[in-house]
Amino acid sequence: MPALPPYAAVVLAGGRAARLGGQAKPQLEVGGRSMLAAVLAAVADARTRLVVGPPQPVPAGVQVLREQPPGGGPVAAMRAGLARVDTDVVAVLAGDLPFLTAELVRALRDRLTADGVLVVDDAGRDQLLLGVWRTAALRTALTGAPAHAPVRRVLSPLTFTRWRPPVEPDRPAPWTDCDTPADLARARAAAAAGSAAPADG
Repeated sequence: MPALPPYAAVVLAGGRAARLGGQAKPQLEVGGRSMLAAVLAAVADARTRLVVGPPQPVPAGVQVLREQPPGGGPVAAMRAGLARVDTDVVAVLAGDLPFLTAELVRALRDRLTADGVLVVDDAGRDQLLLGVWRTAALRTALTGAPAHAPVRRVLSPLTFTRWRPPVEPDRPAPWTDCDTPADLARARAAAAAGSAAPADG
């Protein structure tokens, strides 16, 4: 496969997870490891891996930083992460994607042509925290945006590609997240049944 430009990964791992009892959602386990660990494994080849959120366990070499104000939402978190990025390309990812793979992240990087590329799910919804961006373009879009501004509105001036990756019938979709106890139970059941292969790294 042709070499791709180096990239950084900004993983958003904050939020109160009110529907999960206020627990630290990225640290909840699916398939024997935390959801955050799964996301970080999928970007093991990134030049820099940045986790934005409260202090929490991460592998060696991963930086943890706090958005301002703390709990300021995904726009504030993206801005904090982008301040530490020193590559022209950046992956911006939610911290609760237990079935994300290195193959999908590479496929997104390979499809980056304009300002960005993001995943569209099987219902046609943009997965705004599952994409790869030109760092400079994303920084420009974030400049001056209020901390709690909707991510969709902040990204709307950018030109980006929407891509729906193929999903194997017996595997959970890579955009599967865990917002509710039912979501978490389904993800754990799928992992226990062997539906999810471990991500690289």
